[in-house]
Amino acid sequence: MELNREVLAGLKKEYGDAFYLLDSEQFRSNFLELKECFSSIYPNFNIAYSYKTNYIPKLCKIVNELGGYAEVVSEMEMELALRVGVVPKRIIWNGPIKNPDKVEEFLLKGGTINIDSIEELPVIRKVAEKYQNEVLNIGIRCNYDIEDGVRSRFGFDIDSEDYNRVINFVNEYDNLNLINFQCHFAKRQIEYWPARAKGMIAIIDKLGVIPQRIDLGGGLFGKMDESLKQQFSSKIPNYVEYANAAATIIAEYFKNKDEKPELIIEPGSALVGDCMKFVGTVKTIKNVRGKVIVSVLGSQKNISMTGVNPPIELIAMGNEQQYYKDVDFVGFTCIESDTLYKNYSGKLAIDDVIVIYNCGSYSLVMKPPFILPNFPVLDLCGEQVEVIKRAETFDDIFATFNY
Repeated sequence: MELNREVLAGLKKEYGDAFYLLDSEQFRSNFLELKECFSSIYPNFNIAYSYKTNYIPKLCKIVNELGGYAEVVSEMEMELALRVGVVPKRIIWNGPIKNPDKVEEFLLKGGTINIDSIEELPVIRKVAEKYQNEVLNIGIRCNYDIEDGVRSRFGFDIDSEDYNRVINFVNEYDNLNLINFQCHFAKRQIEYWPARAKGMIAIIDKLGVIPQRIDLGGGLFGKMDESLKQQFSSKIPNYVEYANAAATIIAEYFKNKDEKPELIIEPGSALVGDCMKFVGTVKTIKNVRGKVIVSVLGSQKNISMTGVNPPIELIAMGNEQQYYKDVDFVGFTCIESDTLYKNYSGKLAIDDVIVIYNCGSYSLVMKPPFILPNFPVLDLCGEQVEVIKRAETFDDIFATFNY
């Protein structure tokens, strides 16, 4: 569906002056494309979608339909995975804090828990001793230096005594199945991906154990407009380049081995970043000591981008426009730093629509109901509009308070 004045006028009339536009078919296409890029090099490959990036249920359902895993970092996300039909054996539970009351139930149903700290061991020990005839799937989150200049707080430093303790712990119980080693590093630049793969291989060589899965974690750039790419200091890799950087190393290592574990990555932004837009409306235009400030029904929190100007499109809605130079688009909140775009030049008028692209990552899921309820999410399916999430109401926001 083309976003023109007529279409937007209809959407605004029905759903208000601000909303998200989802493209679920683009998400499906991204999943299949990324999987093909890695699978063409190392066939035993799969994707564990990072729910925290954008847990719209329709997207989670698509991942499940396509045979992917659910990568969750909280019991809320785990509950969502179960509600959309993911069986526990297709759920990987990461994260530094796990509710002990949920661990037993999850392990007994076949789910995988990646141990992140020593403090998790007593909880797992209790389950292992209580259900000695049940196989419990355990992974270890491994933390090693890939020379990215970041000291990650997650997982076990593989040179530490705690790491040795967790290895010994897993070996202590016959019913603990060491199903995978997992890692995750924040930097998305491609030069760090070979080090991820080589680090995992070093772990396998040292222990002499080939797990059922090797999980290289997330941290991939996604597809984006050229104007956004140019604002990054490093090159933005494509799917093929990431696959060549990591899967080639894994494929070469296991080429002559009988065991070929499943290779997993945990993308979020790489799949969903370009699958959602935010639509806001120009509400005020003012000149403050020579600087034109344009207030929009929308917020930086809706787009979750800082330090860059997102790809935008201004659509005239009928009012007489005027040319402005170096305009700042700011949000509806009373926070001075709430800026959506800096130094825009072009024609605009009150009630014009601003469409902001590449809003799929860490936007909707991190937007609190700060001074206004959250806006609706619409999926434009061909010529149809599907309401993915209705607009929140005051009653939604206030329902959990006592008066």
